[in-house]
Amino acid sequence: MVEQTHESLVQRWGEILEEYDYIPKIKKISDIYPDKKSLKVNFDHIDHYDSDMSALLLTSPDKMLKAGEEAILEYVPPTEEGVKINLRVMGIPKDLRVEVRNIRSKHLGNFLSVEGVVKRASEVRPRMYKAVFKCARCGFHSVIIQDDVILHEPMECPSDGGGCGRPKGGTRFVPVVEQSTFLDTQRVEIQERPEKLRGGALAQYLYSEIEGDLTGMTFPGDRIVMNGVLKTRMNRKNREAMTLFDIYLEVNSIEVLEAEFDEIEITDEEQEKIDALAADQDIYSKLIRSISPTIYGLEIEKEALILQLFGGVAKKMPDGTKIRGDIHILLVGDPGTAKSQLLSYMAEITPRGVFASGRASTAAGLTAAAVKDEKGDGRWVLEAGALVLADKGLACIDELDKMTKEASSSMHEAMEQQRISVAKAGINATLQSRCSVLGAANPKAGRFDINDYIFDQINMPMTLLSRFDMIFPFMDIPGEKLDSKIASHILKSHLLGEMIQNREQAETGADEDIDKDFADLLEAQEPDIEKDLLRKYVYAAKRIQPILTESAIEVLKNYYLEVRKMGEEGSVPITARQLEAFVRLAEASARGRMSEEVTIDDAERAIRITKVYFTRVLGRGDYSAIDSDVISTGKPKALRDRMNEVNNIISELLKMSPAGFSEDDYISMALDRGITETEAIKLYDQMRRNGQIYQSGIVNGKPVYSKVYDHRL
Repeated sequence: MVEQTHESLVQRWGEILEEYDYIPKIKKISDIYPDKKSLKVNFDHIDHYDSDMSALLLTSPDKMLKAGEEAILEYVPPTEEGVKINLRVMGIPKDLRVEVRNIRSKHLGNFLSVEGVVKRASEVRPRMYKAVFKCARCGFHSVIIQDDVILHEPMECPSDGGGCGRPKGGTRFVPVVEQSTFLDTQRVEIQERPEKLRGGALAQYLYSEIEGDLTGMTFPGDRIVMNGVLKTRMNRKNREAMTLFDIYLEVNSIEVLEAEFDEIEITDEEQEKIDALAADQDIYSKLIRSISPTIYGLEIEKEALILQLFGGVAKKMPDGTKIRGDIHILLVGDPGTAKSQLLSYMAEITPRGVFASGRASTAAGLTAAAVKDEKGDGRWVLEAGALVLADKGLACIDELDKMTKEASSSMHEAMEQQRISVAKAGINATLQSRCSVLGAANPKAGRFDINDYIFDQINMPMTLLSRFDMIFPFMDIPGEKLDSKIASHILKSHLLGEMIQNREQAETGADEDIDKDFADLLEAQEPDIEKDLLRKYVYAAKRIQPILTESAIEVLKNYYLEVRKMGEEGSVPITARQLEAFVRLAEASARGRMSEEVTIDDAERAIRITKVYFTRVLGRGDYSAIDSDVISTGKPKALRDRMNEVNNIISELLKMSPAGFSEDDYISMALDRGITETEAIKLYDQMRRNGQIYQSGIVNGKPVYSKVYDHRL
């Protein structure tokens, strides 16, 4: 590369601006300045016109950007005085981008393009750029350019400019704030994308400094590309300089990635495989066998998780109303039923998956936290939590029942409105959390009881439970046939693992029988679709926007009306919220087939899966009728009626005998009212546990009970 002078660089920049028709844009910016201060130049234009110029921009960015801004000034109309237009270079090719964890000392001073997720962002605050100082002795004003967060005063009052010439120790310099020049500044920290991390690797971070009209463009959770110059700052400890330096990116331009999963690249060979899978009539069987094949069975649950991967279509209505397309699923069940393993697997195969534990997570850790920026000036900054980082992806949250009350309540807005409103430490912001939530929880008693309602078994508020589209109970029920299959599957999985370890660590002699056994085990345990290809299949499917056909609408409508008629008098079997869940599942089913239309088959798949949820969760205990109040209010209509009847019985008994009533009297009257003895005892015990009735004395050797005062009676 031939060494070029500053003048020649300015000239070449001018030629590029003219060649690609940037001159009218410069004049337009000049007219509306300072409302707009920057000219965006495409990197490809520089590279196509002169590859030496693009190479020099990457290796000597300060010199090149300065020359480019001087070239821009030459095209500013002479009538527009004081206009300074910033040069912003955009569109750095993906193959030139540098991963955060790969940044090294060789990159210092280079122009880098870095992609990541905004982890935290500070408030926008003014920074003194040109500081004007007044000499306290002679009143002379001098200007000092400030390149650091620490204010630097003049070393002396310049005598050649008309000052007194006194050094810093012989006079005092007073900042003249009203004559100084300020720039808007913001500190933003980005981290590696979650989908880039493998094997539990810790995400790497990079600090950046943003100035001018670029500030306020990004918020925690945004996927962005930052282009800028990698700089260093001396690390000080106890005011002493250290040889260890901090790095940061001096940002030149920002590109916000709006498209879902646009960071995934698919080769021609992979596209052929994806097209073949989409055309396969047995695609859903293959997808089911690709979800954690080491876990035996759970076909319905795995099929639901597949639909959650694809998701429904997010819609924005003409009146501005937004309807979410993401599907929320909760897994509740016995210990050792592979719930956590399923969550971990789903987080790995999802293009944007984040795994968190409810036991170890706070409300701020799930949504957003206000923290002090220790590396900056100590200002409060906003840091994204798990639900924000999973934006347009999947948030897998284990042990939901172990969450604090504050943490669980913080999820309400994120799951339904898919946003998080933050008002902390003087920061008011709204962050996006357009993600599906896959949760797992354990019952209070350790085991899930098929004959009891879910609200009695799980330590979660009903307001949070009602936001899940589907809830699947995992029950460990002994059965010789099923137990035999599960045991064989687990033992063969361990055998395969042992054989893999032996093959990796020792060279064994060739044995055809062993090789055949290994091949058979491997075939049984391997997913039908490998993880990387499955992730790319999901990415390709999510770009499709299927539309409901008339026949699918009719199927969903008829089933909805049919279920609505199944409820007992006064009960609500399902609500419109469940109907929207049908639509989301049917749309996800169409996406799984790479279809532009939602057909009858998709509608029937959605109904078949939700029927399992209805029968297992919404119809429970002695009351077999489906009732959506099980989730929305915590008590089905039938149970509320029985409890009201029991309350009436106890009130009547107390009117007849104010001193108290015996359990025998209560059961006798309950039988007369049509309540079975088992049911009456169960409700009676529940009222005693809840403190609604208490033992008030003993008559004839038997305890008598009274009722806690209720102002409604």
